[in-house]
Amino acid sequence: MTQLARRIREGDIRALSRLATGIENRDPQALEILRELEPATGHARIVGITGPPGAGKSTLVDALALELRKRGKSIAILAVDPSSRISGGAILGDRIRMQQHHADPGIFIRSMATRGTMGGLARATADLARLMDAAGRDFVIIETVGVGQDEMEIASVAQVTVVVLVPGMGDDVQAIKAGIMEIADIFAINKSDHAGADRVELELHAEGFACPIVHTVATEGKGIAELVAAIESSRAATARSCERNSWQGKAPAPQMPSIDHLGIAVQSLEDSIAFYESLGLAVADREIVTGEKVEVAILPAGGSRIELLAPTGADSPVAKFLEKRGPGLHHVALRVPDLNAAVSRLKANGARVLHEPRTGAGGHIYVFVHPASTGGVLLELIQESTN
Repeated sequence: MTQLARRIREGDIRALSRLATGIENRDPQALEILRELEPATGHARIVGITGPPGAGKSTLVDALALELRKRGKSIAILAVDPSSRISGGAILGDRIRMQQHHADPGIFIRSMATRGTMGGLARATADLARLMDAAGRDFVIIETVGVGQDEMEIASVAQVTVVVLVPGMGDDVQAIKAGIMEIADIFAINKSDHAGADRVELELHAEGFACPIVHTVATEGKGIAELVAAIESSRAATARSCERNSWQGKAPAPQMPSIDHLGIAVQSLEDSIAFYESLGLAVADREIVTGEKVEVAILPAGGSRIELLAPTGADSPVAKFLEKRGPGLHHVALRVPDLNAAVSRLKANGARVLHEPRTGAGGHIYVFVHPASTGGVLLELIQESTN
């Protein structure tokens, strides 16, 4: 383990700040140290705090930090702020936010500039959450910018997402319910000492949301213990817990397609494999698909994979692709729960399906859809495994 990584594991705040800055700046050496720290992750509960502007998210985060410290928990707060147009840095900074915590080593606060990214998060937020986890923090609290429906990305980073609402929003509740409210694991009705708090809760119940609803007054610390209890008992680490009740008459959402792999046409498998191996990927399988006249190298990447495609003959479709366009993205493959049904729908809508379902590399059943029907990219649809 490098010296900087060791210092972070030992609780050195300066080392943690230094690496955090490197990660935000996407410094390759800092990212390599983060990968070195990866085995130490998995301890922290990552909590997202999101909601519309004016909901009191920062005050709520401040109150949460106080309550968790009373319970002996260590905390990292990642406060994502808008970027300064002049410096590119966060408009609100560590020294302005939550100043009462500055002398407490059990609370690490980091303001992050969005740097132009949408979705309520900075580009490096997920990496910093992993860093704080590896540094031994019990809780990592991520406070998003607060721009309404653009806050959806927090659900992909946090294990528990708290959506903060306030009384008196009126039609605004209806306006955002199709956005951030759908990603909630817990609703916190803040400023609940104001008139209309009960009405907000009734509206949530009327819409069929079944997750915990906690009334808080963050400025007074009211309801914060109950919110912590809801966070600690949340099932969100394994599944979203705030799905709407079926009694609302809404059919359950259909199973969505997911990315299976990206197919990349290359001149040389060996040269391309060497590049991807330098990124930490490894070839899991190599196979020649006779029907397509192509050799495939499969490199798993998270829940999907990269397939490198090299032609085995001059009349291979991949060879023709390389001759016309050169090396690059050849196709995107999606897994679908019912391939035959998907093909039938596409044909009914006039899409150009290039062939009937057939067996490809690895034994999967697939079809290709012409780029003219997809917006310019060859699309492969693969039958989801039923095993």
